[in-house]
Amino acid sequence: MNNQPRLAVAPNLLNEAEALSIVESVIKESLAEGVFVNLTASESALSRFSENQISQNINRDRCQVTITSYFGKQSASVATTELAPDALKAAIRRSEELARFAPEDPEWVPLLAPQSYPDRTPGFDAVTANISPLQRGEKIHQICKISQKAGVNGSGTLSTTASLQAIGSSLGLRACEMVTEADFSYTARKDNGSSWSRNTAIAVEDLPITATTEKVIETAMLSRNPREVKPGIYSVIFDPAAFASLLPWLIWNLDARSADEGRSFMSTENGNLVGEQIFSPLIQVQRDPAHPLLQSSTFFNDGIPNNYLEIIKDGIPQTLSYNRYWAQEKAKQPTGAFSPIVMNGSNASINDLIAQTERGILVNRAWYVRYVNPKTLEVTGMTRDGTFLIEDGQIAYPIKNLRFNQILPEMLRDIDALSTVKRISSGVVPGVRVKAFNFSSVTDSV
Repeated sequence: MNNQPRLAVAPNLLNEAEALSIVESVIKESLAEGVFVNLTASESALSRFSENQISQNINRDRCQVTITSYFGKQSASVATTELAPDALKAAIRRSEELARFAPEDPEWVPLLAPQSYPDRTPGFDAVTANISPLQRGEKIHQICKISQKAGVNGSGTLSTTASLQAIGSSLGLRACEMVTEADFSYTARKDNGSSWSRNTAIAVEDLPITATTEKVIETAMLSRNPREVKPGIYSVIFDPAAFASLLPWLIWNLDARSADEGRSFMSTENGNLVGEQIFSPLIQVQRDPAHPLLQSSTFFNDGIPNNYLEIIKDGIPQTLSYNRYWAQEKAKQPTGAFSPIVMNGSNASINDLIAQTERGILVNRAWYVRYVNPKTLEVTGMTRDGTFLIEDGQIAYPIKNLRFNQILPEMLRDIDALSTVKRISSGVVPGVRVKAFNFSSVTDSV
């Protein structure tokens, strides 16, 4: 742990000292040869609105302690939401009892020793942690007033989360951190037109709520009375929010074991495609938890450090994801998950990309993305909430939604322009232009 314990400000959230004290007590009580403890706690709140009025307020407090006991290569985990000493003791004994009867794990790895984590404090905003239902309601009231004045049907969500994670092992590993996140999603509908956008930030006051609402309304008005275009291969510009629904499918499939076992698009007869130029030279992707828009945790659930890592540089994959077992098998260092995903952009806006496009399609949202072929990473999905034809560097007219069938590695190969970046959920991505993207049919989705 890199900093002094900090007091929690969310009313019911454990503070770091309390969380580490619970972890310590579990480790001291354990009779196993080894024990790993993971404590997670969160306070989350969500306000939902539809038809220009608030419709739901939810607050949820969670706390869970997961205890994994080890006897040689045998192990078992038990989770409890009760923090009373007797409940924790019962969970410890149950974990030990199950571990003694468990078969030996063929993918066993030793208990994790103390680690060195990046020396930084993750993003935590006290205002976000303490925001009340009334304060969220006041923000939504303003959104609904803007929607009503524009004559659109506005709906969406405003949510906040304050969370804590503490881990520890009988070998001396200890770590604890707190983070906050705020998220705003908004849809505007007018007649047969609609638009949508999403923003995520560390602090609720950093969400561009008014600007997003006004922009979405403007796009919804322009999307009315869409025309049908013939499916086929088009140059396509994806808004950052749309691209954020596609890029993770590829990054999360950069898995070393899948590649080595011939189950991945990265597989070759003699190994894998690491070090090969398979994507556009514009593609620069990192795991960057210290990015200013993210400031996320310095460690993963299993205790592996979450530090900076080059994933794709100049269109060339630099590494694959190794869990502890596969790293042990291949004499590699475990990487931890490829998250959070950060992709570099440019200084250009989406409007700049449109102005540079002779003919193409602008996609505001990619919806219901699913696998067609997991090995080749062909996926299918639909456009939604604002799809437009581009002609001569301008928006020509709105078009009916289209279904796409696209091999994602080919999509990244064919990216020829980038926009500025935006945080969506736990990633940071730009908008992109893909010079050849395959639409397979018109869809009635709205």
